[in-house]
Amino acid sequence: MLKTLSNCPVCNSSTYAPFLTCKDYTVSHENFDIVSCQSCGFKFTNPRPTDETIGGYYKSEEYISHSNTSKGLISKLYKAVRTYTLKKKLALVNKNVSRGTILDYGCGTGMFLKVCQDNKWKAFGMEPDEGARKIASEQGLNVFSDKERLQTYITNETFDAITLWHVLEHVTDWEQTLSFFKARLKPDGVLIIAVPNHTSYDAKTYGAFWAAYDVPRHIYHFSPDTIQKALAPFGFVLKEMQPMKFDSFYVSLLSEKYKTGSMNYVRAFLTGLKSNWKAKGAGDYSSVIYVFKKA
Repeated sequence: MLKTLSNCPVCNSSTYAPFLTCKDYTVSHENFDIVSCQSCGFKFTNPRPTDETIGGYYKSEEYISHSNTSKGLISKLYKAVRTYTLKKKLALVNKNVSRGTILDYGCGTGMFLKVCQDNKWKAFGMEPDEGARKIASEQGLNVFSDKERLQTYITNETFDAITLWHVLEHVTDWEQTLSFFKARLKPDGVLIIAVPNHTSYDAKTYGAFWAAYDVPRHIYHFSPDTIQKALAPFGFVLKEMQPMKFDSFYVSLLSEKYKTGSMNYVRAFLTGLKSNWKAKGAGDYSSVIYVFKKA
């Protein structure tokens, strides 16, 4: 079952045009449309699955953040790189705020949350997927299924840092979630968001085959311009951008598989390399980390 948005989630305009039609290569093999707002340029999957049906589109061992699978070369590469990037993520958080209380929103199997807890952060996670949440809880992590259960547990707790690592593009209750961040982030706290960038070279190269469109799990499709427009109404201002240089290689590998049906490792590597080389600044990379603070 699908639902159609009548208005842009960012500017509320009712005028939008077709942008791309992409296929869900991971689970359903259905086609989904991405539209572009004619007013602010924001791109979003429309129509999209309902809240009641979206969970079925995550049921695959290939969805690595929920399964921790090591099957296949792509999964092995993903996990090898993740070990390195987890430390880099924590360093970015520590650079912006002193050690305190952190919420990893959409924490998956809890890999980053565990690193935070091991480094003396008071760590909390939110993860709607039951299987991923179970893996996280088995590591002794405080992980909750939704905002309501989290708020009941933490009562008046506020956070020094809230992180979303490739999560905001999945969020269905947009306004409620960003309002929650605004209310729960300390005045001098930091909101760190990592999302794919559809204006990158690899996105333009692969077009509808670009793996980071990942419909229908990815509802929103960001660029450096539109993510700032999206967060401004909630009182967040951009302070810093950082590239995620490994993502261009991983995404290019998957994109080659979707486009050609086979793993063209050399071509994928060259495309990923060229994407990073062509990036003129942090905002041009395949995926970007945005550091926001309250205005």
